[in-house]
Amino acid sequence: MIPLIRRARPHARWTDDGPRSSFGDDGSDEEVDGHVAYEDSRRSCRSIFRITIVIPVLIFVTVLVAGLISMAESVFSSSYLKYSTVPGFFLQDELDTDPNAFDYVASNFGLINRIYDTDGEFDPHGDKPQWERFENKIRSLVREAGKGVHYKVLFLGRHGEGYHNVAESFYGTEAWDCYWSLQDGNETSTWVDAHLTEKGIGQAETAHHAWEKQIENKVPAPESYYVSPLNRCLATASVTFSGLDLPNIDPFQPTIKELLRETMGLHTCDRRSSKSAIAEEYPHYKFEPGFSEDDVLWDAKSRESDSARSARLRKLLDDIFTTDGNVFVSLTAHSGAITSILEVVGHRKFQLATGAMIPVVVKAERVSGERPEEKIDPPTTAPKCEVDPTGASTARGVAVSTKA
Repeated sequence: MIPLIRRARPHARWTDDGPRSSFGDDGSDEEVDGHVAYEDSRRSCRSIFRITIVIPVLIFVTVLVAGLISMAESVFSSSYLKYSTVPGFFLQDELDTDPNAFDYVASNFGLINRIYDTDGEFDPHGDKPQWERFENKIRSLVREAGKGVHYKVLFLGRHGEGYHNVAESFYGTEAWDCYWSLQDGNETSTWVDAHLTEKGIGQAETAHHAWEKQIENKVPAPESYYVSPLNRCLATASVTFSGLDLPNIDPFQPTIKELLRETMGLHTCDRRSSKSAIAEEYPHYKFEPGFSEDDVLWDAKSRESDSARSARLRKLLDDIFTTDGNVFVSLTAHSGAITSILEVVGHRKFQLATGAMIPVVVKAERVSGERPEEKIDPPTTAPKCEVDPTGASTARGVAVSTKA
């Protein structure tokens, strides 16, 4: 800072003859100018001191802070989240539970009727419902978790039946994979970004009523809702949750997550609609940051491998576990996506029927070091049809109404 120079005002000084002006006897201001020059010199020295000492100190501090930030980023980048399932809460965790016979509605979402070690203090009289005691147990795990450890309950819901499901069932998986899945539809139906059939809508309504029943039983409400961008999931989530007596759903505003979608590529049923079309049909839904207008992930010539899909769903879980502090989370997704999520968290294989739902308790722990290398298989192309998929047996078309 450049010092401001101004003339000093005359002031009195004591001599043998009494007070005298600081000006010279002849009225000149030589003494004052000398005083000003002296003060200027002192101020210049202080300025030089500030420049030579303070600025280097500031530079040093800046470099030090930047280094610490860099070190922190380096430490964070050299760690990863390790997932595991916490068993003992739901029937679907048990190996003797048959997925084909499992009824999530009749079994209270599979919740096991049991006593927790936290019941003594929370429910000394034994009059609280199972869901309340379950929620208390989970929140106690969250409170007592060590540094870098997180717990969440994931409500994993599969979409209801779509037109593509009916088409694959009608044509058979072989003809579907080699030919029909690559088409936009047939003479009676379309399955591009497949919509729900009437049966699929009914399955979502069943899920809605199942939630109504469990709300009466004090089920912990999802605190966050995520949904695949494909129409069958957008519709299933809307029918399932809209109008329920749950917080944060008036209106129902789930977040659309690109990575939550089905296996990508080849099959037109897995090509999503544009962002504008989704927003027009579901105006209250929220898009995650960076959601593109057009589908840039779907490839007409190759299909994502199962291992690549699991790696993608791991990234989704990393995103949710590092950015969402809520404990109870709903995800409305697909068979393939749910299969990969269960694989990533170490859960047993558990195939869900269309419209079904299961909760899973997941533990995520941040581990130092690099994530173990995963083998990612390359994408595949459509298999070659061994027989004519458009033969007489398929001329009837799919017996469903065309979705407008």
